[in-house]
Amino acid sequence: MGIGGMVGGGIFSVLGLAIAQAGNAAPIAFAVGGCIALLTGLSYAKLGLVFQSSGGSFTFMEHAFTNRNIAAMGGWFLLVGYVGTMSLYAYTFGVYGSAMLGNDGANPAMHHLLQTMILLTFLGINLYGIKASGTSELLIVIVKVIILFLFAAIGLFYVKADHLLPVFNQGYTGVILGAALIFVAYEGFELIPNAINEMENPQRNLKPAIIWSISITIAIYVLVSIVAVGNLLPEEINQYKEYALAIAAKPFLGAAGFQLIGLAALFSTASAINATMFGTARLGMIMASEKALPPVFGFRSKPNNIPWVSLVAITTATLIFINLANLAIISSFASSTFLLIFALINLSAWRLRNRLSGNGSLPLIGLILSLASWLALIVYLWETNSGNLLWIGATYLAVIVAELAVCRRCLFRKQI
Repeated sequence: MGIGGMVGGGIFSVLGLAIAQAGNAAPIAFAVGGCIALLTGLSYAKLGLVFQSSGGSFTFMEHAFTNRNIAAMGGWFLLVGYVGTMSLYAYTFGVYGSAMLGNDGANPAMHHLLQTMILLTFLGINLYGIKASGTSELLIVIVKVIILFLFAAIGLFYVKADHLLPVFNQGYTGVILGAALIFVAYEGFELIPNAINEMENPQRNLKPAIIWSISITIAIYVLVSIVAVGNLLPEEINQYKEYALAIAAKPFLGAAGFQLIGLAALFSTASAINATMFGTARLGMIMASEKALPPVFGFRSKPNNIPWVSLVAITTATLIFINLANLAIISSFASSTFLLIFALINLSAWRLRNRLSGNGSLPLIGLILSLASWLALIVYLWETNSGNLLWIGATYLAVIVAELAVCRRCLFRKQI
């Protein structure tokens, strides 16, 4: 589920954004983002073992901050962040699906149909039950990881050295900007603690699950980005943008390579939607039980204990967002949101360091790196697309106002 949540729309749709910022150093940008994810993953593992709950990040923040509105706002930000990431995955599914059908973006209606269809499909699977969700996730993850590793292993033999040199052709700052802009590609591992109640032997399995899923994802991203940079010219990446990775397979695999990577993209985005939907619905249910969301979000179906209201509400919000926003807004919004969330989680781990085992300085390093990357992203958006930045700021303000209006632990009430 961790790999399925991470290797989703990220590497397929935002690879072009990473190369545009980092240039030939795009693989390094992915590695930098992976290091931040690993540090944050360690914080999640420690917190998850001490505070075992389907609420995951929300529960951790509740224990870390005396003012419980902070946790409630963090939970709301998580929910809208997941809406953003599921939108990214569904968008990518629509792009690759349309390209494989030969539309090449010429038929927007097909794109909208495909991205809507995949969301509704996994809504149905998750409503049916956890067993169907987990089984489908395992099969999808196995297929896509095999395809991507084969693509990387074969593609490395065809990499053109002159495409990779000089390494820092966009400057050193481009690496940081690239890592910040595509950080959404590492969102997903934090879903693992959300499923701790369904996990066998969490004390043994939680930390390895998080660390291995992030490590495998870093390896996939770095290898795949090397092959992409080494086989495509910058103008080709700019031309094909959202499905540049499939184009990168053509030089050494031909038309079949395009279809193979397109198939991997469909599997990847599908499994990422499934994993994210699974964890997000349970987060909404826990938040409702803690009075951070309206009680209706806690409603569950009696036969299979599925939080169906939360599932339907989150999917509906995603369907609206995906059919109104563009890729630039979706990607920057999701990356910004999760960099802030991961900064809060690292801060939570540092504040609770006396209750957690291990090195207390690691969460502090993760906090600093997360905030530095977030600031780099904000500066980039301010300089290149202030409209998107204002849109993101307005959304954050709306989330804060909504939390204060709905949450029973309002800042203005005496019980706080």
